[in-house]
Amino acid sequence: MRTPRKNQGGTAPKPPAPQTRGRRAHAGLPAEEHPSGEPLPQPAAPVPAAQGRLTLRPRTVRAKIVSLLMVPVVSLLALWGLATVTTAQDVVRLSRQQRVDDQIRTPVTTAAVQLQAERRAALRCAAAPGADTAAELRRQAGRTDAAVAALSIGGGHTVADAGGMPDEVAGRLAAFVTGAHRLDALRAAVLGRRTDADKAYEQYNAAIATAYGVTGALTGVQGAEDGSGARVRYELSLAGESLSREDALLSAAQLSRSLAGDRLRAFTDAVLTRREQSASAVDLPAASRSAWRSLSSAADYTRLRTVEDKVLAATPGRDAAQAAPASVWDAPSTAVQSGLRAIATDKGSRPNPVVRGVLTPAGAGVLLGLAAVAASLVISVRIGRGLVVELLTLRNSALRIARGKLPHAMERLRSGETIDIQAEAPQGPPARDEIAQVGEALDTVHRAALGAAAERAELAGGISKIFVNLARRSQVLVHRQLALLDSMERRAEDPSELGDLFRLDHLTTRMRRHAESLIILSGAAPGRAWRKPVPLTNVVRAAVSEVEDYARIEVRQLSEAAVTGTTVADLTHLLAELVENAAQFSPPHTKVRVSGEPVGTGYVLEIEDRGLGMGAEALAEANRRI
Repeated sequence: MRTPRKNQGGTAPKPPAPQTRGRRAHAGLPAEEHPSGEPLPQPAAPVPAAQGRLTLRPRTVRAKIVSLLMVPVVSLLALWGLATVTTAQDVVRLSRQQRVDDQIRTPVTTAAVQLQAERRAALRCAAAPGADTAAELRRQAGRTDAAVAALSIGGGHTVADAGGMPDEVAGRLAAFVTGAHRLDALRAAVLGRRTDADKAYEQYNAAIATAYGVTGALTGVQGAEDGSGARVRYELSLAGESLSREDALLSAAQLSRSLAGDRLRAFTDAVLTRREQSASAVDLPAASRSAWRSLSSAADYTRLRTVEDKVLAATPGRDAAQAAPASVWDAPSTAVQSGLRAIATDKGSRPNPVVRGVLTPAGAGVLLGLAAVAASLVISVRIGRGLVVELLTLRNSALRIARGKLPHAMERLRSGETIDIQAEAPQGPPARDEIAQVGEALDTVHRAALGAAAERAELAGGISKIFVNLARRSQVLVHRQLALLDSMERRAEDPSELGDLFRLDHLTTRMRRHAESLIILSGAAPGRAWRKPVPLTNVVRAAVSEVEDYARIEVRQLSEAAVTGTTVADLTHLLAELVENAAQFSPPHTKVRVSGEPVGTGYVLEIEDRGLGMGAEALAEANRRI
C-alpha cells in the first residue's frame, strides 16, 4: 500500500538530536622541558601492591597528611618522654635521699648529740661526784634513751631495715642501737663511783663513733652529684665531735681544777683533729662554703681558737684547767658547735626534691620539651587540617566537574541548548599557592572542554542544517515526482507500462522514506503529519509499501485500532525499518508475517520471519540503541 502523499495537518514530534562527540581540550601552561628542549620524562605508572602483602601506605589524603605530620611530633614526644623519665628518676632519687635524711640521718645525729651531752655529764659526775652532777647525768640519760628509741621499730629491728637500706647501713645502725642500750651499766658505774672519768670517756667515745659510722655509711648512699659534698660535711660533723670532746674534757677539768696527763693529751688530740678536719671545708658546695666562711670569720670562732691556744700553752695541771673558765669557754664553744652541726646537716641548702629536679637542666629541658610538643601538636593540627580541607575541597570540585557539571553541560549541548561558558565555569581569584594553582588549572580545563564542546555542537548544528536543507529539497522533488507518477498512472492504459509506473512509484516511495530518515537524523521533523488518528492497518500497510520486497510481506487481519496523528510518521518509519530488516535477513522464498493484537497496556505488533535471528548480545545492543 502506498501512503497518502498529502499532509493531513499537524507536525510530527521532534526526534532526539544525534549525539556528537566532543574534542579533547587542553588548558593551562605547557609542560616543563629540559634546557635542550626535550620534555621531562613522565613518571612511571604506580605498581599495584601485591595482594596479601602488608603495606604501610595510607589510602586517604587525611591519613597521608596525618602520617607525614605525626612522624616529627612522635619523635619529639619520644625525646620528651625520655627526658621526663630521666628527670623523674632524679626526683625519685632525691626523694629517697630526703627520706634517708628524715628517717635515719637526722635521728642518728640527734642521738649522737644526746650521747655527747651525756658524755659531758658523765665526765662532770666522775670529776665531782654530787647530787647535782648525778641528777644531770640521769636527766641526760633519759634524753639519750628517748633519742635511741626513735631508731627502733620493735622486734630487734631498726628504721634502716624498713627503709630498704644497704646491709652495711642496717648493720652499723643495729650495732649503734645495741651499744647505746648497753650504756646502762656504764651509767650505773659512774653514778656508783666504780669507774673513773678516763674509762667512761673511752666508752662514750666508742658509742658515739658507732653513731658516726652510720652517718659515714649513709654518705656512700649519696649519688655521684652529692657524694663529694656529703663527704666534706661528714668531715665537719667529725670536727663537731672533736669539739664536743674538748668541751667534755674542759668541763670535767673545770670541776676537778686540773687538766694533765692523759686528759690533756686527749684534749690536745681533739684540738688538732678538729682543726685538721675543718681544713676540708674549702671543698664544700657553694651554699655550705659560704656558711663556713661566715662561721670561721665570726668572733666566737676566733675566741674559741684563742682559748684552745691558751690551754695548749698553759702548764699541765691547775694552770691548764684555769686557762679555759666556763665564762670564757661555754659561749663560743656552743656557738661554734651549733654552726658546725648546721653545716654538717645542710638542711637549709636542700630544697624540695620536685623543685630541685625541675630546676636542673634536665628539668628545664622537660618543661621546654613539653612546650615544644604542645606547640608542635597545635601547629601540626592547624596546618594538617588546613591542608586536608584544601585537598578535599579540590577533590570535591574535581568530582563535581567530572561527574556533574561537565556531563550535564554536554547533555544540554547535545540537546541543542546554548550554554554560557563563563556562567558554567566562572573565573576564580588568582591562585596563591600550588593547590590553588591546581584548582585554577582544573577550572581552565573545564572551560576549555566546554568551549570545545560548544564549538563542536555549533559545527554539528551547522552541518545538520545543511543536511536538513538538502533533504528538504530532495523531499520536495520526491513529492513532485510522486504526484507526477500518480497522474501518469491514471492516464496509462497499457498494462506493461502501468506495471513499470507502479514499480517506479514504489522506488520513489522508498526514496521519500530515506529522505525523511535523513531529516530525522539531522535533528529536524519530517514534513508529513496528520491531525486526526489513523487506523493501525493503514499505518502498517504504509510501512510495508516502503519496503523493497513488499510482495513477500503478509499482513494478517489486525484488530480495530488507531494511532495518534502526531506519531504516525515516526511509527511508519520504525515499522518499515523492522519489516525491511526481516525481509533482507530471511530466505527469499519465505514470507514475512505481520500480526498484532491488543494487550492490557496497549497494542502488540509481531513481525515474524524465517531468518537465523540475533544473538543475545546483539539483541540487547539493538534494544539499547532503540
